[in-house]
Formats: sequence, C-alpha cells, structure tokens
Amino acid sequence: MKPEHAVELWQALTKAGEGAGLVPCGLSCRDTLRLEAGMPLYGHELSTSLTPFDAGLGRVVKFEKEGDFVGREALAEAASRAEQNPPRVLVGLVAEGRRVPRAGYAVVAGGEVIGEVTSGAPSPTLGKPIAMAYVDAAHAAPGTPGVAVDIRGSHEPYEVVALPFYKRQK
Repeated sequence: MKPEHAVELWQALTKAGEGAGLVPCGLSCRDTLRLEAGMPLYGHELSTSLTPFDAGLGRVVKFEKEGDFVGREALAEAASRAEQNPPRVLVGLVAEGRRVPRAGYAVVAGGEVIGEVTSGAPSPTLGKPIAMAYVDAAHAAPGTPGVAVDIRGSHEPYEVVALPFYKRQK
C-alpha cells in the first residue's frame, strides 16, 4: 500500500478488532510467544549451518514427495548424521532464579561448556526466564542435573525441559 494510507488502514484494523480481543503488540511480544511455544526462528535455532534435523524438526522435511527441491541432498546428509549421532540437541531451559539468558551465552555442566543459548527471554506465562539452547546429547534429557547458563561469569542454574514450554489448553 502507499504510505499515505497506513494510518487509515491501522485505524480500520484496530476498529475491526474491537470486541474480538485484538491487541496490538510489537516484535518483542511476538518473539516471547514463539519462544514459549518452542518454535525455532531462522537466525537463532535455524541457520545455514543448523538444519531442521538439528532443531528436532526433521518431520517437516518430506523426502518422499515427488519432485526435487533446493537443498535436498544436503538435508538428506544432515538427516543421516542426526540419526546416527546428533552432535547437539535443541532443548528448553527454565531458570531457577531471575536472570535472563541471551543468545550466545554458554550452557555449562560440571565446569565444561556443553552448549549455547539460541534464544532467551522472561516468560510472562510461566513467570520465569526461559531459553532454548543446543546442548550435547548427553545433557539433553529433561531433568538433567547440574545444568547452568553462564550469565556474565556467574553460572545460573537452569532446568532442562521438553519443548514447548507452554501449550494452549483446548
């Protein structure tokens, strides 16, 4: 649309949403909701070096479909590697304290780096900081003891949990 029509469109959309629960929100809200739902985001949990198989989303890649697609060969290799020996597994982390981890922070256990946070934020729904992180497969089981996130030199305890963090009840 032309920029001069933006205000008119915004006003029409917000008026149409009155009574239907439409509430404007920003990027931070959207990101928190996707994190609580355990949804990977390109540039965080997915990239050119992190495939859907790394993120536990291999089910969305359909090799049996007819026709070819860009990246089929590379994804087939990634699927084979992931089945044989996953280097790291995407997990959820829930804080025992109040400090929020950010992307790039190290995940540690027993003084050793075992992974890296990909996304983190305070969770309004859970009332605690949460994060998604890739960790060594040996530390990926929910409830794995001794897992922490290095937040500016302090090892803050976190619980490994299954994703998603939150699932809407029907």
